[in-house]
Amino acid sequence: MDASSTTADDALMRAELHRAAEHIRAGRPVAMPTETVYGLAADATDARAVAEVYKVKARPHFDPLIVHLADFEAIPRLVSHWPRAAERLARRFWPGPLTLVLPRTAAVPDIVTAGLDTVAIRMPDHPLALALIRLCGRPLAAPSANRFGRISPTTAAHVRQELGDRIAMVLDGGPCRAGIESTVIALTTEQPTLLRPG
Repeated sequence: MDASSTTADDALMRAELHRAAEHIRAGRPVAMPTETVYGLAADATDARAVAEVYKVKARPHFDPLIVHLADFEAIPRLVSHWPRAAERLARRFWPGPLTLVLPRTAAVPDIVTAGLDTVAIRMPDHPLALALIRLCGRPLAAPSANRFGRISPTTAAHVRQELGDRIAMVLDGGPCRAGIESTVIALTTEQPTLLRPG
């Protein structure tokens, strides 16, 4: 591949990122790649946008969502208590397929947490996911981009087949590396609790 085609590809991807961010700012969910599976992303601070994610997925509202961050600076807005164990785990495994469950702040809408007093957060290890979060300037709630109870998608084609025109767009980042959801650890007590192996 020559330099001109690489530059054209980069420009196209930047345009796609900006289009995805515009959809998210307008409250329309977008499928984005992560290192685990494709996620259906919406502004985690916008209850109406998050409600659209539940609607598209036909996901029950008692099932909380994972909030995706691009940097550590976003944590205080979402988490009310950040214990040393969380700091150690995050510094060791982020970006990466590790989700931490911690006490939440009032900035997190109830619909994101299913009314619980905790929030699940992680920093994905995918350049497009991180770029999209930074471009939006807000954390993104992003469960797997499939209908509830179905197999999580690992390619853009899987998302299109599963959700079709029910979403604004699919940000195509190629096949996901891991192909399995993140590990989830609760840090709401002194003893960390494994909620889901990844």
